[in-house]
Amino acid sequence: MFIQTESTPNPATLKFLPGQTVLEVGTADFPTAEAADASPLAKRIFGAGGVAGVFFGVDFVTVTKAEDADWDHIKPGILGAIMEHYQSGASVMGEDHKPVSGHAEHTGEDGEIVGQIKELLDTRVRPAVAQDGGDITFHGFDRGIVYLHMQGACAGCPSSTLTLKMGIENLLRHYIPEVIEVRPVAA
Repeated sequence: MFIQTESTPNPATLKFLPGQTVLEVGTADFPTAEAADASPLAKRIFGAGGVAGVFFGVDFVTVTKAEDADWDHIKPGILGAIMEHYQSGASVMGEDHKPVSGHAEHTGEDGEIVGQIKELLDTRVRPAVAQDGGDITFHGFDRGIVYLHMQGACAGCPSSTLTLKMGIENLLRHYIPEVIEVRPVAA
């Protein structure tokens, strides 16, 4: 098994490509070691040491290192954890995992606008940020302001504000005149 690694725009995050499916559908975010209890693979990666966060996409694993960790020291352990996991034949997620779109539900009078926002995110934004090892999901819409949740390499990335303001905000405002602004939300 050969696992490729790619850098991301976030220097604290690396993208690992195991060459096989990680998740069949959706994404999974593990911002802490405690959250990793839902995934045997995430638990192994946190167990390698120096890991602050793990994120799964369809065909990649994104790992964010702890501030005091050095990639040269922790990368071999992470590669080993991923390889051991796939060789063991264990599942990536626990049995009670249910795949989700990642978007928050929205009920109310702006349903049509929110539907357009989610469709643009799914077709234009999420595939692009997945290339960088992250994900961006809809969190809410209130009086023209779209609230988005950034995950994986996007969370804490120095260029994430620029991506939100110059990229996503401009895209949404172009197609949906009711959108005034885009803001990030914390997990």
